[in-house]
Amino acid sequence: MDLGLKDKVVVVTGGASGIGKGILLALIGEGAVPCILDRNDTAINACMDELGTLGEKVIPLKVELTNEESCKKAIKDILNRTGKIDALVNNAGTNDGVGLEHGSPLKFYGSLENNVGHYYLMTHLCLPFLKESKGGIVNIVSKTYTTGQGGTSGYAAANGARVSLTEHWAREFEEYGISVHAVVVAECWTPQYESWISKRDNPQEALQDINSKIPLENRMTTVEELADTTLFLLSKKSSISSGQAISIDGGYVHLDK
Repeated sequence: MDLGLKDKVVVVTGGASGIGKGILLALIGEGAVPCILDRNDTAINACMDELGTLGEKVIPLKVELTNEESCKKAIKDILNRTGKIDALVNNAGTNDGVGLEHGSPLKFYGSLENNVGHYYLMTHLCLPFLKESKGGIVNIVSKTYTTGQGGTSGYAAANGARVSLTEHWAREFEEYGISVHAVVVAECWTPQYESWISKRDNPQEALQDINSKIPLENRMTTVEELADTTLFLLSKKSSISSGQAISIDGGYVHLDK
């Protein structure tokens, strides 16, 4: 399906690996101009090397998303090269394990800054240009905001804020023709997930147990499936939709009661 994203300038935070990289590849396939903002030089370079000639339209930028000046510079660089911003995907973040019993208020505040602060900052910086393009915003969200997990208060709270902001921004930006959605992730195989499960006592057994609990097909969501949904929500094919939090998880959250 042609989603009408050819030559659209799309900013993707954390776009050099994992889910962000999946979105990047899908954008390339649609002929868009992806701008990947990532703090990890090694990941950026590896990603661009892997893309080869496919990455000709990609704009890779090293950015510290918790630093306002770094983010402002990135937006300025994008505008100098393209003159516009058509869409924003807020994706970067990590389940940092900042809990309550073994955490601290300072670590909790830091977790919020690392996992939702830059969602606000990047949207704030991109908004004037999204108003011009009547663009779209997709916030990538973890299911921990609704299911809980234990031992990760900061990450769960940040994801609750991501969903709340999605609904609030959809209302606030409706007069500008900007759509805002959340794509909710449950069990998706990424390098971060692989690293987490490798630390379990019996990784293969743990993986099989998790897969068995996913109602549809007993398998994890792929980054490609998340990317396809994200691009659809950014496109005019979903033009009447806004303010939704859509779970792409084989029914894991809503069917596995």
